[in-house]
Order: sequence, then structure tokens, then C-alpha cells
Amino acid sequence: MSALFPFRALRPDPAAAPRVASVPYDVVNTEEARELSSGNPLSFLHVTRSEIDLPADTGPYDTSVYEQAVASFEALKRDAPFVIDEEPSLYAYRLRMGAHEQTGLAGCFSVDEYDRGLIKKHEKTRKDKEDDRTRHITELRAQTGLVFLTYRASAPVNAVMRRATSAAPLYDLVAPDGVAHTVWRIGGADRDALVEAFGRLDSLYIADGHHRAASAARVRHTVHGAEAARFVAVAFPDNEMQVLPYNRTVRDLAGQTPDSLLAKLRDVCAVSAGGPSPSRQGEVSMFLGGTWYKLVLPAPTSGASRADGLDVEILQQRVLEPLLGIGDPRVDKRIDFVGGIRGPAELERLVNSRRAAVAFSMFPVSVADLMAIADAGDIMPPKSTWFEPKLRDGLIVHLI
Repeated sequence: MSALFPFRALRPDPAAAPRVASVPYDVVNTEEARELSSGNPLSFLHVTRSEIDLPADTGPYDTSVYEQAVASFEALKRDAPFVIDEEPSLYAYRLRMGAHEQTGLAGCFSVDEYDRGLIKKHEKTRKDKEDDRTRHITELRAQTGLVFLTYRASAPVNAVMRRATSAAPLYDLVAPDGVAHTVWRIGGADRDALVEAFGRLDSLYIADGHHRAASAARVRHTVHGAEAARFVAVAFPDNEMQVLPYNRTVRDLAGQTPDSLLAKLRDVCAVSAGGPSPSRQGEVSMFLGGTWYKLVLPAPTSGASRADGLDVEILQQRVLEPLLGIGDPRVDKRIDFVGGIRGPAELERLVNSRRAAVAFSMFPVSVADLMAIADAGDIMPPKSTWFEPKLRDGLIVHLI
């Protein structure tokens, strides 16, 4: 079963929602957050990236950062203003980006089920990032970021969601990046029907937000009460999810020339002229010396796990580590990762501007791969998936 809990969301007045809603805290750095929030005192980035309102030399984990987050949160609740729903509710959250549309269900989920592996993960987390969000949640007594879940599509859930989203929404806004965000509050019989339908789901999977979930699990050991034993998330059916590639750039060629690297690559995989985007799994597009090449990766070794058979892992083991000296991609400063939403043009720009020496455009991992790897209890390679479109922070907050 998958326990689903309605809750009384803290949320902005609809008139203020377009100014409050902000990108997730972890997809921008401090400078980008400062620029995005400039001239907008209602931006939720003042809460999630509160260092933007402190001196530039303030450390990201300094005590003043969390004190500022609390002050900004209190000011925003007053000035937006924010309201708290009178009865525990669920919330439908629709994302629309171009022709793509997906509708998820926002509610609270069980920390116990997360700890027991019933809410399945596929990534490792970093202690410093866990420490940061754990303190952020504890100081604010609020979970301000939404975990992004997926589940195998359910006809009963779909039926109730279609009915619930035929009503007038709470919010219907288009963010500066062109993505539309529409939110409905669900109460009464539809709310109860969704709780029952989720109770029949075998598993939930974390698609994005592993640090948010891990931090919520830690908080409940120091903050007591029913709400602290739950975390807020939006769950989307797997057949509506859109996964984009997570591309790679390497800053130098480890002392090699483009020609010498190409020669070594030809000993590892098939190399030919190609385009900027691979057409299938097992292919990688490489931008080197102003030219795009197609690399056909070697097949996974016999008996390899599904995680070891992913293109990103084969590229790491057969190319990035032996040929370019990238040992651990989680910590190596010579490798950078570029979300697929930026497209191959961004890879070209980075190489042409000499901020990178070579770039690799990947074929996206499937949701089926993610689920199978999580079901097996395995961990995906770092930076394997980029989910798009992304939820906005600030529209639905869970008080603990």
C-alpha cells in the first residue's frame, strides 16, 4: 500500500501566486537566484535561497542564512499574504510545457514508508545537502520544497483526477520560462477516493528530490507530531513523465589533442560523423573540436545490472575514466553536468567558449529503467536523469 495523507496547505493568495512561485532551490546557484528574485520581494527564493539577501561573502550554511530564511518566511506570509486551508485537502498539480502535459497529485506521504523502502529511491545523497535542508525545515517548521514522485499509472486514480480537474482551479499561471502551472484543491468524496486508490498502489518512486525526502526523514527524529512524520510531494503517473538527458562536459582533454583522443575512442567504440542528439539508447553524441560525432557504446558486459547497463555508466567506465581521467564524477571538478532542457546548443556554446574541451549529449534514461533499478534496490549513476518540466516552490507548503 501507499499511504496518502490530506493536509492543510499553507499557500499564497491567488493574486500573489505568480510573483511568489519560484524555481526549485537546487536548480539555481546563488547568483542566478539573486538575479531571478531581483525587484520581486514576494519571490519564494527569499525563503529557499535566503543567502541572496545577505552579504555576498556569507557562507551558504552560515547560521545567518537560516535566520534570514525564517525572517523572510514570516514577512512573505504576511505580505503576499499566505492562507491556510480550513480542512485537510489534496491538490492536483498540472504542468504544461509546449505540447507536453502531466498532472500529479500533491499530498503528504509517509516517512516510515520511505525509511522501509516502500517509497523507493535510486540516488545517493550528500550529507552537506541533507544537513542544509534538515536545518532549513527545522528552523522554519515547514517543508517548502516538493518531492517529485512517480507511480505506475492507475485507472482509479486517473478517473478521480479527471473529475477533480474539471472544476475551477486555485491557481492558473504561466511562469517566466513558459511552463504553465495549474493547481486545484480536492476535498470531500474525491479526496477520500484518492486516499483509497493510493492505498492500493504497490510502490512509489522518487524521481527528483532525494535530499528533500532524506531531510524530512531526519527531521522527524527531533520534531515530533504527526505532520513531522510525513513529507509533502507531488506524485505523477509514469506514463505522463518526461525525462530529458543529463549531458556531460569535461573541461580539458587530460593533455591530449582532439585527434589523439579520437584515436583512442576508436579503440573503444564505433566513431562516425553525427548530429547533436543521439537517436537511440547505446549512442552518444560528442562535440569535439567544433564537430559532432556519433559514438556507439560497447554493449554492457554479461551479467551487468540494469544500472551498470545505462549509457551514462558505460560512458563513465569506458571513456570518461580511462581516457579523460574522470575518477569519481560526484566530486571531480573537471566534469560538469548540463540539464537536457538547455539543449545541445548549450554544449556547443560551452566548448566553443573554451569553458569545456569536449561535450557528450546523452540519450535519456527511461522511467521504466528508473523503476526497475529502484525495485532491485540499486543506485543509478550520478546525474542520470533530468525531469522536465519542474514544479515551482511556494505554491504548496507543508507546516510541521
